[in-house]
Amino acid sequence: MSNAAIQFHPDAYVTSGERLMGRRSAGEGFLRGLLRYADVDRFHLWNVTKAPAEKLTPIVAGIEPPRRPIRWIASRGDLREPGVVHFPEPMPPDEAWLRRPLGPARYAMCGVTHTTATHGIMDTLCALVTGPIEPWDALICTSRAVRRATERQFELVREDLSARLGATRFAQPMLATIPLGIHAADFTPDPEARRRWRERFGIPDDGVVAFSMGRVSASGKMNPAPAAIALQQAAERTGARLYWIVAGWSATPEIGERVHGLTRALCPSVTYIPVDGRPADTRLSIWSAGDLFISLSDNIQETFGLTPVEAMAAGLPAVVSDWDGYRDTVRHGIDGFRIPTVAPRPGLGPDLAYQYAADTIGYDAYLAVTSQVTSVDMGQTVAALTRLILDPDLRRRMGESGRRRAAEVFDWSVVIPQYQALWAEQNARRVAAIEAGGRIAGPTLSPARPDPFDLFCAYPTRVLRPDDRLAISPGLSWVEAKARIGHDLATMMSGFLPSLAEVEQVYAALASAGHASVRELAAPFGPRASIVERGLAWLLKFEVLTLLGQGELPAEGG
Repeated sequence: MSNAAIQFHPDAYVTSGERLMGRRSAGEGFLRGLLRYADVDRFHLWNVTKAPAEKLTPIVAGIEPPRRPIRWIASRGDLREPGVVHFPEPMPPDEAWLRRPLGPARYAMCGVTHTTATHGIMDTLCALVTGPIEPWDALICTSRAVRRATERQFELVREDLSARLGATRFAQPMLATIPLGIHAADFTPDPEARRRWRERFGIPDDGVVAFSMGRVSASGKMNPAPAAIALQQAAERTGARLYWIVAGWSATPEIGERVHGLTRALCPSVTYIPVDGRPADTRLSIWSAGDLFISLSDNIQETFGLTPVEAMAAGLPAVVSDWDGYRDTVRHGIDGFRIPTVAPRPGLGPDLAYQYAADTIGYDAYLAVTSQVTSVDMGQTVAALTRLILDPDLRRRMGESGRRRAAEVFDWSVVIPQYQALWAEQNARRVAAIEAGGRIAGPTLSPARPDPFDLFCAYPTRVLRPDDRLAISPGLSWVEAKARIGHDLATMMSGFLPSLAEVEQVYAALASAGHASVRELAAPFGPRASIVERGLAWLLKFEVLTLLGQGELPAEGG
């Protein structure tokens, strides 16, 4: 099969540092999978550090002892063989310019998406349309949702260039949808590890453990409030002895302590157990302590999400949000439950995009605003948790189904051949020197700084539409509503949300009418109507309002 040179810098592949990021975990897994499963005669590693190759070889061997010889490449000119170079990120546009003097067909470039919400990555994607990208270059999108976001970014650039400059020909790499992989056997349930971890935390045999894994950041990763609220309601409904192990890490201990404290307060009937998830032995073995997995992702920094796949490999039924890459991994009613999400419609985020572009707000703030107005259906979450808590046999069936799926679809032994097939196609295109182009109408926003609710509109199950009808959550008084939206986890980035007076006006209108459309509720606010409309999704998130016409939780296997 085809081969590729792998751009190598330890920062992209080593997970032993304090700052464990998803891209590093994915990079280490990829390199380990390549070294273990690739059908090649030798491995080509392109050294982009200033360190000599002999100092890098032990780092590679520590990830996975190579089965074939390694050829260390020191310069771009030597990338002619094998003819493709793979980057552990979207291929940097500057690399296309640096390739050009050598001949654009000298080698093909391949990259892979991780988060696409940063300015740097948005700029990179825009530059892939304007730079000297060739038809034999490729970008791997790890999920259908991030592929749609990438395509939308490309569309915005083409529309802008067409409108301003009359451009009719555009560069664009091939797009391929290939998931991230895992080493499924690493997560095989271990009865001894289960006993040891549960004994350490004082969890009895009849205790039910919900498990979460990942970076702890309410703004930059996932707001934990909906999961905490749902687990509390499930504990009350079932009367079960419910535990929640959160294996994670934070940018600082202070951030972690604050988020853990705020989250614990929302689920007082649940025994909340935070654990540092970075040590290698913890990261793999602690999954065995769980009975079910919960991850209600609501953040546009996510593109694939490895943890639901790891949960499946660990035999845990998953309760996840129907969001970005989670939609490609967990099959609803089979491996677990995917809970519907709602976000504001395209057109309600130009002010957010502008302030992010102008550096008035930073990246975490940009993520926090979009997260705050992404709602995960609380009723269906509680229903899913209740079913799993009360039915050990259902947990077992879904867990076994997930284990099979993880091994058959997401193990690196299955994913690496997909990479090699793509590299083979790139080489074929490179040799044939195929060219491409297109014509698109022009946009109104900068394509490099789009409305996040436009760019990421494929992430939620659906958007909140002007004709959707809303009502106050049953039995919720205004005093209780104020308390909900006054909670610290609900007031992040309050400057981008409706004021308390505006929320009270919405509440009063619904208390009088019983229900009303999104359009009817936002219209009275004149120039702030779009902010109020966006804020309605925020009120849905914290169950101040209810979206009418939502179906019940589908039956198992649906």
